[in-house]
Amino acid sequence: MVDYNTESEIGGEQNNISQENQTNRPYYQYTETPYGSLHQEEQSSSARRQVKEKKKSSGLLKRSILAIFLGLLLGVSASAGFLTIQYLSELFDSKKAPVAQEEIAPESQIVTETEKEIPTQSEIDRINPQTITAVVTDVTDVVEKVMPSVVSITNTATITQQSFWGQRFEREAQSSGSGIIVGENDTELLIASNNHVVAESDSLKVQFINGTVAEAKIKGTDSNVDLAVIAVKLEDLDVETKNEISIATLGDSDILKVGEPAIAIGNALGYGQSVTTGVISALNRQIEMDEEGSTTGTLIQTDAAINPGNSGGALLNMKGEVIGINSNKIGGSTIEGMGYAIPISTAKPIVQELMIRETKDKVDAAKKGYLGISGLNVTEDVVRMYGMPKGVYVTQVNEGGAKKAGMLKGDIITSFDGSSVGSMEDLQGYLEYYEAGETVMVTVLRSSSGEYAEMNLLITLGAQPESR
Repeated sequence: MVDYNTESEIGGEQNNISQENQTNRPYYQYTETPYGSLHQEEQSSSARRQVKEKKKSSGLLKRSILAIFLGLLLGVSASAGFLTIQYLSELFDSKKAPVAQEEIAPESQIVTETEKEIPTQSEIDRINPQTITAVVTDVTDVVEKVMPSVVSITNTATITQQSFWGQRFEREAQSSGSGIIVGENDTELLIASNNHVVAESDSLKVQFINGTVAEAKIKGTDSNVDLAVIAVKLEDLDVETKNEISIATLGDSDILKVGEPAIAIGNALGYGQSVTTGVISALNRQIEMDEEGSTTGTLIQTDAAINPGNSGGALLNMKGEVIGINSNKIGGSTIEGMGYAIPISTAKPIVQELMIRETKDKVDAAKKGYLGISGLNVTEDVVRMYGMPKGVYVTQVNEGGAKKAGMLKGDIITSFDGSSVGSMEDLQGYLEYYEAGETVMVTVLRSSSGEYAEMNLLITLGAQPESR
């Protein structure tokens, strides 16, 4: 049996050994952290890691939510913008070109552009003939009817020019215009045109629809309204030409409406007769009839092209009636789409009066009559500022027929042998057709007590001073 004391001794011996071993250990083995302190430190480290992980998770969640929110916001904005643009586009299209519901094809009938076939002209005319008529108006019947009554006019004149060194010289020049056959008498075919087309001419040539050319003479002019009538002798026309030409039908410009169709026929640029179309753009336009502004006319405005050479030609309605006499000089070429014509209701009585005048030829310069006055033009500006009548203001009366007939300084000449006088150029132009010794009626307005009284003076023309 083992004695408990022995066991104690052994235990004690072991304790002694253990203490001895501990005494011999190195110093650092005795500085180990107690178990409880180590455990607390690990718990603290673990807690810090958890906090960091929570912060990371929280930050990631916030960023994810923010990204989702921004994505939704951008999507909504883009959708709203697209819908707005689509709405505005549909609204604009609906205002620009509304389409009836019954015109929209079912989905089953919708084809792509590559599947469409280009229709022929006959198919278009059969499907929608009214649209084609509205876009292009056929005026062939009107033109065929009226063209024989419109002529081309060539004016040959002598003009004076000055050279670079100041030397003056004369040369022959030609200009082109148009005319309208308005009647005939026993011996003459009568043609209406603009005054500026035939003014200052040495000779006038008229070409008819069949190409025949004949000489013409001035029968009468009115510069105040830019109208003239010239005459061609019937004996100068062959039978074929007489059968080809026709007399124009004069309409009524007082019943015109803005927007109705208009056709212009004339000798544009001197190339021969041509046709342009348009509408009546405006009525009763107050326009200066010449560059000096000496005359103002009430005119028809049209967008039918009226080019140089069209002056004196016809402006027509769809019945083929003349509603105006075109004038390129009035509108000029500075503005596109704005041409002017003298209303036929204004022109008709003047043309009819000019048609009964005596046809006269220019006389030789040595035989030309002399009135014996000096004068100034009374322009529209002077008329408006001083209330003076339009015409030629007499600044001096020389020895001659005018003085003998009683003309005085300050008189205003308004008419010469029945033709209106608007300028000294008009007066000098008329005198080229009268010889010295002929007697003419000259109308003047004379101021008396602030008012003008009309007087008719019978004047016998004298000879030119150079020939005395």
